[in-house]
Amino acid sequence: MSIQTPNWVKNAVFYQIFPDRFAKVQPPKDAQYQFQTVAFEPWEDPPTLQGYKGGNLWGVIEKLDYLQELGVTALYLNPIFQSACNHRYHPHDYYRVDPILGGNEALEALLQAAHQRHIKVILDGVFNHASRGFFYFNDILENGPYSPWLDWFKVFDWPVSAYNGDFPANYAGWVGNRALPEFNHENPDVREYVMQVGEYWIRQGIDGWRLDVPYEIDVPGFWKEFRERVKHINPEAYIVGEVWEDAQYWLDGNQFDGVMNYVFTGPTIAFTARDRVDRSLVEQPAYKPYPAQDASNYAEHIEMLLDLYPWEIQLAQLNLLASHDTARLLSIAQRDRASVKLATLLLLTFPGAPCIYYGDEVGLPGKLDPDSRRSFPPKEKWDEELWQWHQDLIRLRHSYPALRTGDYKILHAQGLVYVFARSLAASELIIAVNSGTENASVDVPTDKLQSQPRRLLYGEAELQWDSNRNTLSLQLPPRQGCVIGN
Repeated sequence: MSIQTPNWVKNAVFYQIFPDRFAKVQPPKDAQYQFQTVAFEPWEDPPTLQGYKGGNLWGVIEKLDYLQELGVTALYLNPIFQSACNHRYHPHDYYRVDPILGGNEALEALLQAAHQRHIKVILDGVFNHASRGFFYFNDILENGPYSPWLDWFKVFDWPVSAYNGDFPANYAGWVGNRALPEFNHENPDVREYVMQVGEYWIRQGIDGWRLDVPYEIDVPGFWKEFRERVKHINPEAYIVGEVWEDAQYWLDGNQFDGVMNYVFTGPTIAFTARDRVDRSLVEQPAYKPYPAQDASNYAEHIEMLLDLYPWEIQLAQLNLLASHDTARLLSIAQRDRASVKLATLLLLTFPGAPCIYYGDEVGLPGKLDPDSRRSFPPKEKWDEELWQWHQDLIRLRHSYPALRTGDYKILHAQGLVYVFARSLAASELIIAVNSGTENASVDVPTDKLQSQPRRLLYGEAELQWDSNRNTLSLQLPPRQGCVIGN
């Protein structure tokens, strides 16, 4: 079978937005939902687990110029459907955008404004579980065993205790959380409901789905049908799953186009941040950016990753350094900015679609949830150098197709210096990273290349070609990287 993934994803730069914390503006005067008197938490106060900052989709629209200037071409929005929690992974109504975010009309306006700028938008699909406020589950709470929706969930016994922790919940909740009743996906009505939700929002103009914990839904053929029905409406819709480890099972060409590529994230942080990694911030999530790796270890991980999936899948992976489920890299690396810069260089020169977690580009710190979900800071608190680093590298990626879809060839991986090439037809670029704290001088064999890139496009390095030995001599300052091209 020939595997096909959306062409636009291979050339995209994503930006992940946590809607409650990214941008907040007053809705238009004629908008349906106005919240002038609601007591949201002060924007710049530390985030809490249950408080709202009041960010909305109108704010995202206002920020589109900023995102376009940064070089972003696609948005991944954390859940936006009506919910009684700031992260909205407890959905009440899959057909209604949360009123705090501006309701359905705000999403419609966002899609129109984004698409005018050729920016794609994908939504977070929470289809493994609902919430206690979801109508069909709420009917069970009201009517008990007489509810016609009983078989939509996994109720074991009575009475159901949805709120009192002194008593067993008596129904299946995701990871035992009674606030997140799991759907019974064996029920054809549940299956059809999810399929229709997936189809509905594609018809409304979204460009794809990021699927929350899709590995929890193990009903045979479920995701295959979801893909078929979504792709029937829009063959270029992007379907990306939240799978933290080896995802070969889901990346067979019949289910997802890609996954959130934490298999890239872990070793990349371990190589660039090394012993600066704050272990207390990374031991719980499964991506393991520790122990410290040298260039040889990193090369082994990258070769393993590139061998894991077909090339068409590699080009559709969602590559990232942080997300709402992790601490931010700046905090993981104990505020070592060089770690962020080097990791970002590797991110933006790797096959697949890079995804910037909102605020990382301006130096927003954040430890584990809820701290990693801080509000986007005002401009006077930006790290302008980090912002410029991100913008420059994104611009470079857009300028050179080889950085997006070119072959990936490891040229040198010794000590703390890692060098590789991206090649597409006659275009070749060399990327080098010195994650060490001392100057590094290396001779890089270039027999895998067809040309001799001689121009320093970005970063710091001194270079000299030896045509007789077919090597490139590089001198790299400590904690620096570079891109070399023609």
